[in-house]
Amino acid sequence: MPAISFFNESVNYNLPQKLKVKKWIKAAIEKEGFTLQELNFIFCSDEYLLGINQQYLNHDTFTDIITFDNSEEEKQIVSDIFISIERIKENAMTFKTAEFDEVCRVMIHGTLHLLGYKDKGKVAKTLMTQKEDEYLNYRSEFNFI
Repeated sequence: MPAISFFNESVNYNLPQKLKVKKWIKAAIEKEGFTLQELNFIFCSDEYLLGINQQYLNHDTFTDIITFDNSEEEKQIVSDIFISIERIKENAMTFKTAEFDEVCRVMIHGTLHLLGYKDKGKVAKTLMTQKEDEYLNYRSEFNFI
């Protein structure tokens, strides 16, 4: 049974509108021609995500998201996506946007990576941002508040 799940590691975060978020992410995956198997969003602290960044990617920097693609078949989504709630809050302030909008942006960003979109280089980054905006606007189909 395909599933999107939410977990907390070293933070206490309660994602609003969980059911609508699940439907939205699943619909985005299907719209891109992929099949959802299992997608776990793990909300965590800066320090927790820094540890993952150091251990698995050899990067010694804070980041807002790390996506692990665990799929073994093409066009299937099996993944763990780690998101720093501290980065989300800081980004929301920096970009003067609602915290919920920022967490949605980062969640769809990680999902887009799983769908084959990249963000290295100007052209790829522009397309990624366009896709993020497209899917953020797509939330209106799911009666987000």
